[in-house]
Amino acid sequence: MQDWLEFVVKGLVDHPEQVRVTPVPQNGLTLFELRVHADDAGKVIGRKGATINALRALLQVGSARRGERMTVDLVEDDDVTEAG
Repeated sequence: MQDWLEFVVKGLVDHPEQVRVTPVPQNGLTLFELRVHADDAGKVIGRKGATINALRALLQVGSARRGERMTVDLVEDDDVTEAG
């Protein structure tokens, strides 16, 4: 599921080389921390959160079919470097 999430997000953003997905296990749930270039955060969130909510829904359905629980959160870091 991590590879799928990376693939989809890299297709949405202008700086795919800076997409980072980190799995964090939490009490039977896998939380994927998603980090992107600062300019791409809006593209991942979408209007009124539509894109990130769609990613969450697809991730939850796909993981439920495997008997797992997964979700994704966008993490905004101040120390992400500019492309270069």
